[in-house]
Amino acid sequence: MKPTLLSACLLAGLLVVSAVGLAADKDAAKETATNTAKDTAEPKLEPLFNGKDLTNFKADASKAFWRVEDGVLIGENDAAKKGNYLYTEKEYGDFVIEFDVRWKGEPPRGVDTGIEMRKPNLQLQLGVSGSLKVDMSGSWYVGKPGYPETGRAKEAAKLMKPEGQWNTFRIQAKGDTFTCWINGTKASEYKDPKFAGPAPLGFQIHPGVVMKCEYRNIRVAAL
Repeated sequence: MKPTLLSACLLAGLLVVSAVGLAADKDAAKETATNTAKDTAEPKLEPLFNGKDLTNFKADASKAFWRVEDGVLIGENDAAKKGNYLYTEKEYGDFVIEFDVRWKGEPPRGVDTGIEMRKPNLQLQLGVSGSLKVDMSGSWYVGKPGYPETGRAKEAAKLMKPEGQWNTFRIQAKGDTFTCWINGTKASEYKDPKFAGPAPLGFQIHPGVVMKCEYRNIRVAAL
């Protein structure tokens, strides 16, 4: 074979190999982009609260504390200062929940409430901590020893609207990672593999304090 013909054949072969390699790279990049999009896609949130009654909740033991008025879920106690949880009928492992919330409590104690999830009982705090006597909204409560430093929403006061106005909270539990957003901004993230078991979501009225807490637009998605 003449040198010029040999060179031409080698060049053609290299071009074919390069083209195949580029196509493979493009396919791999496309697959990676697709998988990334799936991982970061917004979950389809469905109404948990229908704005009319306590459907989707275990309401029989909670009717003295929870009611629905004008599309708003209201949790309230009285001078007896008894506590209660309104639990969902369904258990959730990995999930996202989003809701609007506002509250009012008598000073100096204020409102002490939260959203309970997973087993064994992890909670996102809303309002004033009974043990710390400061507003710990958006922080993660693990029972004893209380609020881990790594799970505290240290900028929550800057993110929240004044008491009595609606604030939008978003909570995500995925694997061992628990994240909270307040009014669209990430407020806290806590990691702990201990809280792994699926459980109903619980909306709390804390005992020992007179309080009223209101929710609307409660939506949830299992992940």
